[in-house]
Amino acid sequence: MNKQLLFVKRPQGEADASTWSLETNPIPEIGEGEILIKHHYISLDPAMRGWMNEGKSYIEPMAIGSVMRAGSVGEVIDTKNHPKFKVGDFVSGFGGVQQYAVSDGTNLYPVDPNLAPLPTYIGTLGMPGMTAYFGILEVGKIKEGDIVVVSGAAGAVGSIVGQIAKIKGCKVIGIAGGPDKCKYIVEELGFDGAIDYKNEDVNKRLKEECPKGLDVYFDNVGGEILEAALGRLRMHARIVICGAISQYNNRAAMKGPRNYLSLLVNRATMQGMVVFDWASRYGEAALAMGTWLAQGKLKSKEAIYDGIENFPQTYNRLFSGEKLGKLVLKVIEDE
Repeated sequence: MNKQLLFVKRPQGEADASTWSLETNPIPEIGEGEILIKHHYISLDPAMRGWMNEGKSYIEPMAIGSVMRAGSVGEVIDTKNHPKFKVGDFVSGFGGVQQYAVSDGTNLYPVDPNLAPLPTYIGTLGMPGMTAYFGILEVGKIKEGDIVVVSGAAGAVGSIVGQIAKIKGCKVIGIAGGPDKCKYIVEELGFDGAIDYKNEDVNKRLKEECPKGLDVYFDNVGGEILEAALGRLRMHARIVICGAISQYNNRAAMKGPRNYLSLLVNRATMQGMVVFDWASRYGEAALAMGTWLAQGKLKSKEAIYDGIENFPQTYNRLFSGEKLGKLVLKVIEDE
């Protein structure tokens, strides 16, 4: 049987248990040229909240009654003459929150559990890592000596952004929630400084950490922290808009920056990014980050929780901040 989490109600504000329905259905049959994947791990990402909304976005909204969309990694356990994948292969893709998925192989990527643990392929070597890599290098256009500020710095994307910037010779300041996370990004990940937005005045601390301003701000949270960063721009600064998690559960209209004219004064740019735009170059990023991981220059951290039936409370950790690094749900049942 196949445990599946179905999306049954569009949330207003925060998603809760009524947003989904856990069902158990027969494992689907595969057709010619298809494969059956047994999922081991599911990726939980802030973008999930946006996928639940109706309306225009960078990706089609989820349909009511569909399996909850999610990144996944698992093993091919059956195939009918698939030209690329065979039984025993491990693959990563968007299989959804379910234990088994059928695929024709479209948008699936082979992964090797002998080179890295499977959760890494939906974290540092998956969509969050790709987002960090292309966001900071291609959109942020960092160069040696830049002063880089990252919000959501202890999360799946922000932690990788900051480490890549350090590898490239930048000074990196992370903004995170709580003393433990701030200690983590400085002492374990090598950030040059940390700002605790829950207990410190972000505007004041940015002035202290970046007395001459900042060259690149990588934004994962939006809201007041984005405004604070706009107030510290250096000439020709670059702002990367990756996410706005502080705004995702708003019932009212999303709040935008009031001081955007700082972009004009400083001849700065603010650009949004969606990782799918670099899909043809994922291999390049995976090779670079895999090398850094092997060299010990890049650290990967996953917060793994068990059980597909525990998806709602695990998902809520994205917004409560009760996790470090990449949030992962283990869905394979121990045999």
